Amino acid sequence: MITKSDKNKARKRRHFRVRKKIAGTSECPRLNVFRSSKHIYAQLIDDAKGSTLVSASTVDPELRDSITNGGNVEAAQKVGELVAKRALAKGFKEVVFDRGGYLYHGRIQALADAAREAGLDF
Repeated sequence: MITKSDKNKARKRRHFRVRKKIAGTSECPRLNVFRSSKHIYAQLIDDAKGSTLVSASTVDPELRDSITNGGNVEAAQKVGELVAKRALAKGFKEVVFDRGGYLYHGRIQALADAAREAGLDF
């Protein structure tokens, strides 16, 4: 039987493998995604400085009222649009997508597609 702990260990292993190859800079930051059972979080990270440049999530006051369930595809789409809007406002158009070790489907894909449609290039 596969436990939740085993799945998270596998996700962290995949994330470490991906992170060896990609890094965000101040010109092209890394769009990192974290998914929990109830919420989804996205942030643009400059790995050279070790700082978060832009962030958005389902617990954000701007989205909290319009979302009934933070753990579904519709919520992920709204977070993708919001993070893209905030990134473009700060002057970031091109990013490197870091799926956080999650498989690219469902909420992760919805967030990425919404961010692309809102104007981010990756």
